Amino acid sequence: MNFIPVMILLLLAGNIVNGQKINGTSHKPPKPIVVPFEASLFDTTNQKAEFVMYKGIKVMKILPGNGQVMLKNLLFKDGTIEFDTQPVDVTKSAFVSIYFRKESAVENECVYLRAKPDEHEQRNDAVQYTPTIHGVNIWDLLGQYQAPAIIHNQDWNHIKLVISGLQMRVFVNDMTRPALQIPHLEGTGLKGALAFEGLAYFANLVVKPNAVEGLSPVAGADLTEHEANYIRYWQVTMPQFLGKGQELTKDNLPADTTKWEPIVAERRGLVNLTRRFGGVENRYGGVQDKNRIVWLKAVVHADKDQINQMQLGFSDEVVVFINGGLLFTDKNDYLQPIRKYPDGRCDIANATFSLPLKAGNNEVMIGVSNYFYGWGVITRLYQMDKIKIKQPIAL
Repeated sequence: MNFIPVMILLLLAGNIVNGQKINGTSHKPPKPIVVPFEASLFDTTNQKAEFVMYKGIKVMKILPGNGQVMLKNLLFKDGTIEFDTQPVDVTKSAFVSIYFRKESAVENECVYLRAKPDEHEQRNDAVQYTPTIHGVNIWDLLGQYQAPAIIHNQDWNHIKLVISGLQMRVFVNDMTRPALQIPHLEGTGLKGALAFEGLAYFANLVVKPNAVEGLSPVAGADLTEHEANYIRYWQVTMPQFLGKGQELTKDNLPADTTKWEPIVAERRGLVNLTRRFGGVENRYGGVQDKNRIVWLKAVVHADKDQINQMQLGFSDEVVVFINGGLLFTDKNDYLQPIRKYPDGRCDIANATFSLPLKAGNNEVMIGVSNYFYGWGVITRLYQMDKIKIKQPIAL
């Protein structure tokens, strides 16, 4: 197995780049890198693991804890990652994760399995994808990035990730059909380390640099771009704190002297406040007795008086004003019975309410508070007859 560290060093030195000519010499795409699960190749600083024989092969068994075990000295950008995994005890830990393009503990991408005692239960969250941005796992903003899959509890699960630029396909046991397809990877980095997490066995890791199986590196279509109904152009304030138990009211509306900055919705109409501001637990030292809040402001022009309908996806809590008057308030608290469909995640199905518009410009202002994981909003109008959403001048 001596070729493994040599290949890794070649990759890190940049001698092989997408199979192109380097310094006048033609290179074929790199050979597959077979990585044995040996203690010397993995960093167990943040999580204990055992490197043992299991079912006749060398494996890594991650022990109970909350950290990751990172593969040393391999910088992954595009290609295929394959490995086998088996949960140790799904009644104690359901999550089995692989991290890729891991630039640091606060910037990475992740695919994870959610095992259950009933292997054949039909559920949409068996395999999921999420990035960590500014130290915040934003799974609650990306409910569309999950899919059903059969996960074996007492046998190996073969996992394959095909990653190309901004796209990814995830195969779980069935190698003929991807269980999950990601048209747009949401993380901030394009290369980084690999790491594993979860109470599970891991075996048979093979990395194939640049082997993308024809998958385009260009992001797939966002079908919401076909609709003018989404309010995509906003202005936003800088975050402030609310004391524990304090609610947003009209008294908290921004003053005339408040500084505003433009912010544009991402794919699916999501105004991603985590990407702009991070989260409470990362940026502000784990403060748990306060909520972070920002105000969003948009201008909707109507040619005539009308009652429209607004769909609102939000995380975690919102208060909505129209032309200075209180219109709507609600909470989408994941761990509480008040959480909204689907399961407390930010989605256009969270809420719908009447939006009274007068002829002329209408100022829609949304206060958004955050206490748990990612935060953001999605706003959509039912109909656009005689309606125009104005862009901030700065855009």
